[in-house]
Amino acid sequence: MNTPKVVPRVALQQSRTAIQLSIHLNALRNANRSTFVRSASGKSLGDNRVRDQPKKKRKARVEFKQYSLKDAEQYSLCDAIRYIKAFEVGRPPTSPKYDLAVKLRTIKNGPTVRNRLRLPHAVDTSIRICVICPPDSKHAEAAKKAGASVVGEDTVFDAVKAGRIEFDRCICHQDSITKMNKAGLGRILGPRGLMPSARFGTIVKDVAVSVKGLIGGSEYRERNGVLRMAVGQLGFTPEELQANIKTFMGEIKKDIALLSDKVNKEIHEVVLSSTNAPGFSLNGDFRSPTSPSSRDLSVI
Repeated sequence: MNTPKVVPRVALQQSRTAIQLSIHLNALRNANRSTFVRSASGKSLGDNRVRDQPKKKRKARVEFKQYSLKDAEQYSLCDAIRYIKAFEVGRPPTSPKYDLAVKLRTIKNGPTVRNRLRLPHAVDTSIRICVICPPDSKHAEAAKKAGASVVGEDTVFDAVKAGRIEFDRCICHQDSITKMNKAGLGRILGPRGLMPSARFGTIVKDVAVSVKGLIGGSEYRERNGVLRMAVGQLGFTPEELQANIKTFMGEIKKDIALLSDKVNKEIHEVVLSSTNAPGFSLNGDFRSPTSPSSRDLSVI
């Protein structure tokens, strides 16, 4: 009589383990490998497919970004002056300057606004002016009488090439254009915005009139969709500051109107700040019902 063969318990357990492993492997083959199988780096195989897909290109912004003023807190001129003066307590009245920033809605790569003007109330009268003209001519004598600090031709060219630029504005007489161009000052004065140019009215016939116009005058230039200029000293009265702001805004509107019809520039926001104070967005009003009197604001 044959006795049944007894299978050891260990062998049965190994057989069950092998069956379970076989079932598991079949499941892996049939399933989505990108979900279960991972490389040594820990990333799934599906990550490579996503990475290899071409990325959607973001549409480049054509205009400078300007935030909505719908919920922005804006101030009258007198209120802005009151808060700015609180930040400037204890400082000399002629040292801090009121700065006006005019933000424009404009395209990025379009033409920019640049000009100069003489404000009704001069902000900085210590400007140094250079006049390029024959040193022994009547034009040089007239420039010195008008207040120019540097006058000449070769001496000016040599000083600029040596890195001694001891002036804030530079104008050139018509008779000295050829000599100035041969001196090659454009690569030095150009990046600083000091190179005389007929386009910006700094190549002139009457140097005395130009020098008088520059003394006490101000220059502004659009950068990244914003025009900035000092419009007053801390000791100015609200009325004096208002007159300067009105003049500046009027010139900007004229400059925009002179641009091509294809160029669309609009004033978006006007912000008043100072040397040590933050900016306050103006709403266009001179005063509000709660504003202090102009007399109180005129006291330093």
